[in-house]
Amino acid sequence: MTLPVVPRLPRTRAAVGRLLIRRALDRLPLQVRMGPGELLGRGGPAMAVYDPAAFERRITAEGLIGFGESYLAGEWDARDPVAVLTVMAGHVAGLVPAPLQRLRGLWAARHPDTDRNTPDGSRTNIRRHYDLSNELFAEFLDPTMTYSSAVFRALPAGPGQLADAQRRKIDMLLDMAAVGPDTRLLEIGTGWGELAIRAAARGARVVTLTLSREQRELAMKRIAEAGLTDRVDVRLCDYREATGRYDAIVSVEMIEAVGAEYWPVYFAALDRLAAPGARVALQAITMPHERMPATKDTHTWIHKYIFPGGMLPSVRVVQDMARRHTRLRVERCEGYGAHYAQTLRLWRERFAERAERVEALGFDETFRRMWTFYLAYCEAGFASGYLDVHQILLTAPDGGTS
Repeated sequence: MTLPVVPRLPRTRAAVGRLLIRRALDRLPLQVRMGPGELLGRGGPAMAVYDPAAFERRITAEGLIGFGESYLAGEWDARDPVAVLTVMAGHVAGLVPAPLQRLRGLWAARHPDTDRNTPDGSRTNIRRHYDLSNELFAEFLDPTMTYSSAVFRALPAGPGQLADAQRRKIDMLLDMAAVGPDTRLLEIGTGWGELAIRAAARGARVVTLTLSREQRELAMKRIAEAGLTDRVDVRLCDYREATGRYDAIVSVEMIEAVGAEYWPVYFAALDRLAAPGARVALQAITMPHERMPATKDTHTWIHKYIFPGGMLPSVRVVQDMARRHTRLRVERCEGYGAHYAQTLRLWRERFAERAERVEALGFDETFRRMWTFYLAYCEAGFASGYLDVHQILLTAPDGGTS
């Protein structure tokens, strides 16, 4: 993959950016070596900036997008990037001076219109990530091919515990939704089929929706190998186009791909598809509600390189959307962000161990650095408490329309 070139900046802007960046770094609990000699920071995890001029120009031009691009370009590195990024995540609100924060709308990059989650846009956004290669994901996921937070019996967790922890997470959601024999279950976001397989093994009749052709192909193969094809219907279908009424609806870390613009549409769809008395179990990555006004319109490194069109809700958003757009009501909400940090650590370590195999699949060094940064970036978000993950139960009234 090809990175943007180092931007050229007017001399005054470059000088101001250099001053602000060095001032911010010098106040952080880090050890930042700028080039061969200068040391910034108050002590802590170490990072080395090999090309300070390029590093500073990228950040001045693109903010945190530039910070991530500088890592992809090898202009800075760290023995423990998660530790460095955890410090950054814990101090994110203070990295930009208050006067510039108030002018964020003038300097922060905005989401491009091409990333909007229209029906066509959603298909494009999903394919850009999930259709990269089933083989790529298999290199770092466990045998269940589950790409969402696990729930471990105890922390810290070892790699041998991951598959069981993923099954435990799935069973918690299926129990929350009361899925059993002959339950009519709708899954929004198939992944590679593990939840559908476990639900069908309980005797449920499952309709599962995906926009990824690669995922659908492998999910159908895995379902067939489990002997459950007669109980699972895997549809290449947008949630907005879904039909039917279901006793239970489960959606695991799919709401993040909906986009704030379409949250009302998503919740209205849940309401329309839920039969009277239905139970809806969502797993969602969440962010603090107070951070949303500052970030909801900002185009970030994650949007540009990993999840175009994505937006994390807060728990309050889920509650508000359910109240305003549905008959559904939130009954339970359980968070376990520390388990996601452990899940991401295990994925990141496995990805590093399989670097040569990933290269053999055709993914170059820049891509591998991008993926390493992505996994470390997310792990740091959960380790710092900036991000969380929740399982949320919503219920439909028994007397709803049919």
